[in-house]
Amino acid sequence: MKPAPTIQELTDGDRYNLLAMVEQKKVKEFIVGQVMTDKKLIPIYMVYQTLLFLSGLFFLTRALVLAFRGSPAYLLVVLGTILFSFTLLVVIHELLHGLALLAIGAPRISFGGDLRRFVFYAAADRFVIGRQPFLFVALMPLAVVQLVAVAGIIVWFYHPFLYFFLILMTMHSFFCSGDIALVSVFYRHPGKRVYMYDVTSERVTYFFAER
Repeated sequence: MKPAPTIQELTDGDRYNLLAMVEQKKVKEFIVGQVMTDKKLIPIYMVYQTLLFLSGLFFLTRALVLAFRGSPAYLLVVLGTILFSFTLLVVIHELLHGLALLAIGAPRISFGGDLRRFVFYAAADRFVIGRQPFLFVALMPLAVVQLVAVAGIIVWFYHPFLYFFLILMTMHSFFCSGDIALVSVFYRHPGKRVYMYDVTSERVTYFFAER
């Protein structure tokens, strides 16, 4: 695999174009823009997410019906899963990004976010990342959590705790939407290498592509 260019190589000379400079406080708007304009990756993920949403809605409705009939365990598990998803799952998700960054050699990793906007991130300061390493980092939480959920569904299939893993898959798929949107940036320039890096002191992410 070709080594990633340095930041100086990306910013000096005429080999690369600046695709985007994304401030952390505006990352949600950037992600929405990617979702609205991407015609390759996002539509596929939207189908997957829609199927999970409908599945989650079905099991939530079933849990409510069972609770009304005198079996509240399923509903309690669903409510517990929603609480877990908006608290501990967020931490787990970002830690998995951090572990992936460590695995590809990032020397300095930091975590941050905006609770009011419900936006969180793991960043590797001034560490240039190409497409394949970025795919690994971005998709690590999706792969790990969804695989764990599938294993849980198999193990707990005849137990109310089954609903924990079913709802977990649905909730986490929404959390991964931003990761998929950022991945889509790397597929908008066929035949060209795309790179990104974070500058944590500026709270900005830069994307560059070959000319």
